[in-house]
Amino acid sequence: MKGVLGRLSVAVLCVGLFLGGSAVCALGQQVMLTADDCVKCHDQQPAEIETNGAAHKTDIDCQACHEGHRPSIASNIPECSNCHEGTSHYEVPECMACHNPHQPLDVKLEGEIKAVCETCHSGPGEQMAVSPSMHAEVACNFCHADSHGNIPDCVECHSPHSETMVQNDCAACHQAHKPLELTYGPDTGSGLCASCHDTAFALLAASPTKHNQVACVTCHTDKHKMVPQCSACHGLPHAQSMHDKFPKCGDCHNTAHDLNNWPGQ
Repeated sequence: MKGVLGRLSVAVLCVGLFLGGSAVCALGQQVMLTADDCVKCHDQQPAEIETNGAAHKTDIDCQACHEGHRPSIASNIPECSNCHEGTSHYEVPECMACHNPHQPLDVKLEGEIKAVCETCHSGPGEQMAVSPSMHAEVACNFCHADSHGNIPDCVECHSPHSETMVQNDCAACHQAHKPLELTYGPDTGSGLCASCHDTAFALLAASPTKHNQVACVTCHTDKHKMVPQCSACHGLPHAQSMHDKFPKCGDCHNTAHDLNNWPGQ
C-alpha cells in the first residue's frame, strides 16, 4: 500500500511541476496585440476613423501607423511623411495644424494659411495675382470658413446689385478669385446688365428702333466695358463722303441706346 501511495505522490508531483512550468513559460511570453485590441482602450480614435477615416480606414489599420505600444516602444506616433510625400503640400510643417490623422479629410482652417492652401490650390492664387482685388488681401479661410471645401454665397458679404438678383446670378459675370474682371456668356440676360446700367437699359427699352430687340451682350461681347464700333454690324451704310464729313456715327444718330432721338428735338 505504501508503495502505491508513494508512486501516486510522485505522479502528482510530476504533474504539478509540469503545469507550474507551463504557467511560468506563459507568463514569460510577450502578448501579441492586434488592431482589434486597440478599441478596448482607445474608443475615440477608432470611432473617428470609422466615421470619417477616408483611406486611413479602408487602406490601413491602426498598427500600420502605430508600430508597437508603449512602454516597450518609446514613441509610436509616426511622422506623416512616412507615407505622404511627393508634392510641396507634404513639405508643410505641422500637419496636425490642419489634419487630424483619424479623420484626415475633416480639415481645420484657422489663422493665415494662404501659403498652405496654395500648395494644393495654385489656380486661385495665380488668378488673384494677375487680377488684384480686395479678395487678394484676405486669408483664404476668411471666405472658405469653418470647413475645407466650403464655398460661400457672395451675398454673405456683398449686397446684390438689385433686389431681383440671387446668388446664381453673381457667377454670370464675376469669378470669385478675380472679381473685377467681368466676363459673361452669350446667354446673359439684359436684366442683369440693367441692375447696374439702369439708364442705358431704360433708354433701350423705350427705343422704337431694332436695337430694342437686341440683347446687351450681342453688342458688348465677352468682356465688360467693351464698346463696339457701329460698323462691326452696320458696315458703312452711307456714301464715303458722308462718313468722311461725319466720322462719328453719334454725330447724327445719338447713342446706340437712344438711337435717332436727340434731346430737345
